[in-house]
Amino acid sequence: MKTPPSSSPFWKLFHLYTVANTWIYRRTGGQRGGRMGRAPILLLHHVGRATGKPRVSPLIYLDDGDRLVIVASKGGTDTNPAWFHNLMGAPDTEVEVGRDRRRVHARRASQEERDALWPRLVEMYPDYANYQRQTDRVIPVVVLDPR
Repeated sequence: MKTPPSSSPFWKLFHLYTVANTWIYRRTGGQRGGRMGRAPILLLHHVGRATGKPRVSPLIYLDDGDRLVIVASKGGTDTNPAWFHNLMGAPDTEVEVGRDRRRVHARRASQEERDALWPRLVEMYPDYANYQRQTDRVIPVVVLDPR
C-alpha cells in the first residue's frame, strides 16, 4: 500500500496518534507504545523552526553502541518530516528511551554511514525498504551522538 502524499488529511490523524502514543509511552515508561513490531521507539524532543514551540515525536530507533540512529522516512512521502528540519536547525536536543532521558547531538549520517546502517535499519523495520522504493528522495538517516 502506498503512503498518502504529504498533503493528505491522513497526516493530521497520524499526528493525533503520535500525541496519544507519546502520552501512553510516558505513563508506562515505554512498556506500552514503546515498540512497533520488533523495532523500539524513543521520544525525540525538538523545537519548531517557525514557531519556536517544543515538540515531541515518537520514532523508531536503532541502538548503535553509544549512539542512536533514527530515520526521516515519513512513510516514504515526497517530503522529509518536520522533525528532521527542526533537528537540522537545532541539533542539540534530548531523547527519552523508556524512563531515561539522554542529551544528544543530531547530525545527518554521511553517505558511508548511511550505506552501513541502512541494511540494519531495514532488518529491524522492513517497511523502510518499501518507503525508499516509493519516493524519489533519499530518505535521511540521522545519528544521535551523546553529548
